Amino acid sequence: MQPILVTGGAGFIGGEFVRQWIAGEEGAVINLDALTYAGNRDSLASLDHDPRHLLVVGDIGDSSLVRGLLEQHRPRAVLNFAAESHVDRSIDGPAAFVTTNVVGTFRLLDEVRRHWTTLPGDEKRDFRFLHISTDEVYGSLGPTGQFTETTPYAPNSPYSASKAASDHLVRAYHHTYGLPTLTTNCSNNYGPCQFPEKLLPLMILNCLAGKPLPVYGDGGQIRDWLYVGDHCRAIRTVLRGGRIGEVYNIGGACERTNLEVVREICRTVDRLRPDLPHSPCESLVTSVKDRPGHDRRYAIDFSKIERELGWRPTETFATGLEKTVAWYLANGEWVDRIASGGYRQERLGLATNVTESHAA
Repeated sequence: MQPILVTGGAGFIGGEFVRQWIAGEEGAVINLDALTYAGNRDSLASLDHDPRHLLVVGDIGDSSLVRGLLEQHRPRAVLNFAAESHVDRSIDGPAAFVTTNVVGTFRLLDEVRRHWTTLPGDEKRDFRFLHISTDEVYGSLGPTGQFTETTPYAPNSPYSASKAASDHLVRAYHHTYGLPTLTTNCSNNYGPCQFPEKLLPLMILNCLAGKPLPVYGDGGQIRDWLYVGDHCRAIRTVLRGGRIGEVYNIGGACERTNLEVVREICRTVDRLRPDLPHSPCESLVTSVKDRPGHDRRYAIDFSKIERELGWRPTETFATGLEKTVAWYLANGEWVDRIASGGYRQERLGLATNVTESHAA
């Protein structure tokens, strides 16, 4: 059986997908990752000596590298997880997001299209390009309603604008060239191995350290939370059975305000670490100035993937959060190695050079 090519497979979501794929004995993985700040070899340590996993350090924008991998390994599918993915970083430095998410995706698509046209009969028919995207491309919701696959795009940050552009490129390569594409748009992911600038791991680590828990504005921004294991199970489902050219929204059915999330984290840490001298951790919650262009609410309607492919999330927010907090409690060395790489839990996204703690 031919392998699959996964880009960004040392990141948070991509790494979970690779581990799931290998555990499910679904074949070999060629894992292309640039190993930037969010890519982490430690997250793939369980696969260090597994012959079914090959980690290649490189960029999706390196056309000659991608071409060589496609020609050498002849993957039956390409899954594009590679992206600059943090809204706050995109506010401080949008150029990197355009370079990776727009130009990089274009170059990857063009090499994949070139490769696909050379495949013989059944290989060409069965090949898939699956692009992993975000609900943030749809913009912001009011107090009611949910994003569907037909919601017009209205991105509000450099990050979401760059992802919207990449989605449009994928669509164009299907409609113009016939490339057999699939696109997924997910809600907010959380779980083990997430880079600690994101809300959940940052708040968990600050709770443990007795640091302030900074919450943007009134903390009333609402997100739909999706456990990363459920998300990757959905992606595998779409790869197996999704209709070519279609988009599938993936959500967790777990809407929470940011302040509710932080409070639930505090209660979970208090319960799992009752020895902390600064408990209750909720006393550490601090309101800070909101970030520019902060979307108020996201919510995903995932009825299409449920109806067509039979997927729905299995984790509740309570069960997923328990697993996530327990993982960070048990993996301090992983966190320390992330910190030694340069991220110090500073606040990002003010479009100025500041060193405050980052918030939700």
